[in-house]
Amino acid sequence: MRNYPYQDAARCYVYLSDVSANGSVGDDRFAWRWKTAFRKSKWFTRGWTLQELIAPVIVEFFSVEGERLGDKKSLEQTLHEITGIATQAFRGCPLSYFSMDKRMSWAAKRRTRREEDAAYSLLGIFNVYILLIYGEGGQNAMSRLLKEVRDNNSINLPIAEGASFDSHAEEHNARCLRNTRVELLGQIMEWAKDRNDKPIFWLNGMAGTGKSTIACSVAQSFADQHQLAASFFFKKGEGERGNATRFFTTISRDLMGRIWEMKPRIRRAIDTDPAISKKALRDQFEKLIFQPLSEVTLQRALKLVLVIDALDECERDQDIQAILRLLSRTKDLMSVSLKVFITSRPELPIRLGFKKMSDGTYQDLILHEVPRPTIEHDIILFLEHQLGEIREQRLLSMDWPGRDRIQALANMAIPLFIFAATVCRYVGTKGGDPEEYLNNVLEYRKSTFSQLDQTYLPVLNQLLTEQEKEDREMWLHRFRELVGVIAVLESPLSITSLGNLLQIPQQQIRYRLDSLHSVLNIPNNEHVPIRLLHLSFREFLLDPKKQEKSLFWVDEREMHEKLVSQCLKLMSSPEGLQQDMCKLLNPGTLRSKVHHLEQSGHHIHGGDPTHLFLQKHLLHWLEAMSLVGETYKFIHMVKRLQVLTESNISTVSSFLYDAERFTLWFRSILEDAPLQVYSSALIFAPETSIIRKTFVDHIPRWVGMISKVEKDWDACRSTLEGHSGNVNAVAFSPDGQLIASVSNDETVRLWETATGSCRSTLEGHSGNVRAVAFSPDGQLIASTSWDGTVRLWETATGPCRSTLEGHSGCVHAVAFSPDGQLIASASDDETVWLWKTATGSCRSTLEGNSGSVSVVAFSPDGQLIASASGDKTVRLWETATGSCRSTLEGHSWNVHAVAFSPDGQLIASASDYRTVGLWETATGSYCNTLEGHSGNVNAVAFSPDGQLIASASGDKTVRLWETATGSCRSTLEGHSGRVRAVAFSLDGQLIVSASDYRTVRLWETATGSCRSTLEGHFGDVLAVAFSPDGQLIASASDDWTVRLWETATGSCCSTLEGHPGGVSAVAFSPDGQHLQTDQGQISLSLPPSRIPSFQDKELPALFIKDQWVVLGKQLLLWLPPEYRPTCTAVYRDVICLGSSSGHVTVLKAYSKNISL
Repeated sequence: MRNYPYQDAARCYVYLSDVSANGSVGDDRFAWRWKTAFRKSKWFTRGWTLQELIAPVIVEFFSVEGERLGDKKSLEQTLHEITGIATQAFRGCPLSYFSMDKRMSWAAKRRTRREEDAAYSLLGIFNVYILLIYGEGGQNAMSRLLKEVRDNNSINLPIAEGASFDSHAEEHNARCLRNTRVELLGQIMEWAKDRNDKPIFWLNGMAGTGKSTIACSVAQSFADQHQLAASFFFKKGEGERGNATRFFTTISRDLMGRIWEMKPRIRRAIDTDPAISKKALRDQFEKLIFQPLSEVTLQRALKLVLVIDALDECERDQDIQAILRLLSRTKDLMSVSLKVFITSRPELPIRLGFKKMSDGTYQDLILHEVPRPTIEHDIILFLEHQLGEIREQRLLSMDWPGRDRIQALANMAIPLFIFAATVCRYVGTKGGDPEEYLNNVLEYRKSTFSQLDQTYLPVLNQLLTEQEKEDREMWLHRFRELVGVIAVLESPLSITSLGNLLQIPQQQIRYRLDSLHSVLNIPNNEHVPIRLLHLSFREFLLDPKKQEKSLFWVDEREMHEKLVSQCLKLMSSPEGLQQDMCKLLNPGTLRSKVHHLEQSGHHIHGGDPTHLFLQKHLLHWLEAMSLVGETYKFIHMVKRLQVLTESNISTVSSFLYDAERFTLWFRSILEDAPLQVYSSALIFAPETSIIRKTFVDHIPRWVGMISKVEKDWDACRSTLEGHSGNVNAVAFSPDGQLIASVSNDETVRLWETATGSCRSTLEGHSGNVRAVAFSPDGQLIASTSWDGTVRLWETATGPCRSTLEGHSGCVHAVAFSPDGQLIASASDDETVWLWKTATGSCRSTLEGNSGSVSVVAFSPDGQLIASASGDKTVRLWETATGSCRSTLEGHSWNVHAVAFSPDGQLIASASDYRTVGLWETATGSYCNTLEGHSGNVNAVAFSPDGQLIASASGDKTVRLWETATGSCRSTLEGHSGRVRAVAFSLDGQLIVSASDYRTVRLWETATGSCRSTLEGHFGDVLAVAFSPDGQLIASASDDWTVRLWETATGSCCSTLEGHPGGVSAVAFSPDGQHLQTDQGQISLSLPPSRIPSFQDKELPALFIKDQWVVLGKQLLLWLPPEYRPTCTAVYRDVICLGSSSGHVTVLKAYSKNISL
């Protein structure tokens, strides 16, 4: 927070000339005298008083005689009553937590000597800065201030509500009692003070050892000292608090409240990428935290601490490890010392995350290994305090409960603070007898009871015995019915939501929960979620070992089955899912359904409730998930459902497979315009798509496809869009989960194979990026560029680890050795360089080529390196010595690509001469030529089993060849430009290719099916036109032909050939009897044109803008990549699209069904 001009003040002394104590301080009989004067002091009416009160940690007040009246802490309530300032603000709570109106109310009726100071004195209150212009007048100054505040608050970052330690949801959480955890808290404070100490402190311990209480205390302590950077308390099943989606945005928001200089930099990051909050964790951390902190310039270095509690409750293991890797980079910050305090259980993903950190990055402390005497001392103090409060409230004898019983309870509790806390809540239950309840607990001292039994059985057995014998079975049933559901829910629900889900009256739910406050957090507000007070209660209820032993055991599988059934009923009801929902059901309910279905062990089969639900509501579900920005999660859930089907050939399995293809294909538009699921997605889905057939009635009546769509899904699985320049190369990660692509836009992008979503963008090159490769372990990515460098990036977090400089020209290719210890790079400077991966130093330079070296590859055993050059040769080099072993000659044009077969016995090379050559590695002899492409072959790759070769060409296709015979097995068509790169996934089931038109495509190796819809042209369609009556379409192409198509059916009725070159313009004569082209006039034998007779209302302009069909100003229909036109023509309400793939698409808008 910038409290101009008191930003750096630590202590403030206030001399009150109008307050006389006259010796009455400390004398309660006369204190009213100075306190009355204190309340009326003119000092509290000054404008600058606000900052003088709030900014310093310590504010001391003195009377006119110089007597100390008290300080901000001791007079907190009085100061609040005088000024109206919230007590939390006095305690250091970031002012950004208070609304603009609330902060303005603090300034009401204050006076300043200069009228402009009425505005200037509020700069620190709103964490903004404006130029001080005395003489501008108070009104102008206030207008400028309010404008700056509005602009400053326009930073819109989504946050995880309730995640901060001082949020309303966390305000009642326990803190460490005085004189407890003294040594531990001291150790943490010492760590925070020492700038040279390790940047991360990991406090780990088993469940119930008090980690969250310590985290709350630590956060409060740092907040009191103005050292708290931010806090995030994870909580499993609490929406955004249970995952990492809003982790870094929440931290960034808190940091802005602490360091105002970050705000313009964060605003710039959001303006540059408005969707940054939905990007990969690495991008969020980099753009919203690390870069803004790196760029701020402060008068003095800040020492701040970030507090993170319960990291183990973050739902994705990969996210946990990514968070740890990214936070370890805070040690590199210069102007701000940002340390990180983390608590968690010692779960495997977290242990692995810390293990991967470099030495000196973190220190840890294992809470349950703290010496027993220390834990015993703290638990006894806690029990004495809590039971002492019960003694006072219930008017028990002064010696209750006695030291012996407190010691017995402490012995039972060690090392679990949750035991002590639960016992105290139970003993203090309203309406109960504390003495009786305490004795009940002590009866469980036998060693035969586990600590969880000792914690929870006294509470539950007491409730059971209070029931009449004949009612106990019913009570247990209702207990399991309600508390069992609360325990297994993926996300907690309120009383209102539980009533709707379980079809139980809300009042009855409240009655059942009234006696369970010892183990559940039950808010008074019926719309606030009910939570377990501790996860150990869930473990106690669901432990399979207790099935025959505990009356309170809950059958987890049975509960999940019940929830599946109830979720289906709720979502299928009239108030459930529906098209174009505005007040939609929380789509988390849908996520929960999949989770509960998995946990129930139930399999989906044709005609069962789950299948029927999907057939009716799949698109509604997809719409809901897309509306909240979680389309990628929908894809994951569909995959999880596929696993639960009875067989791979069942009706349900086919339905889900088609749903996956459907979502992958249209994912990019659904994330931006969810309602296109009912228009563009259904209209352009293939004829045989099960989803299209199932939901055909949902296609809007205002548009129709006159031409035919594709027959079936082609081999392309999804199109990855995002680069702003040509894509030059692609590569799969070794585990197949990621794809890296590089582009002329100077970036490297990482994509998730499963969902097609962009995970991160790696920026740093200053020229077109030409090549990319993963290290064998997948932890590093190497990229090359026109800037003459090779860059190494960390896959998980994205920072550039090192830049390899030395080449004197563009670097075209890069490869890792099989053991990952070496990197080979090939360049325009006619050399291949070998680099050591660990150090980035050059080991050797391979010279001998007489042309630009465009490609390089290691043999599978790493002993050979193959390079291809503009001198029409392939050279084999010995890795160990750097000497040239052989030169493969035979190509008559430049060689663009080279690859070793998996067994290293063959080499494939591709050239400008439209062929692929096969060579024997051992002898260097030429053994086969693969012919068929009609353009230059730019890339070549072997399948992992060596049985197939994929080649990418300037003819816009990828071809698959059988290695043994050299025959072409299939041609993959669909790219709109020359294909520059191709690669197989590790299992050989997928192929990835990249083309000039900024796209990356995924193909399924097994099917390799070709397109057939409205194909006819063999080149780019350069122009289209309608006949005057709208019944014909003429299309002109660079294949030297003009084609005529019937508007009504989309079929080609004639091909007009004989042109001396490509045709780039076409138009009908007014009577429709001639076609005028840039190659001359063509006479047509057609009936005379007639005046259209239909009387539809006149439509606004129908045209194409970017990727959309636009009607007036309304975005009507999104066009998938393969339907995007190079030219268009419109006749009334019919629009014709000609694309570079040779397709012609005809759409009709039905005006009477369009509401504008």
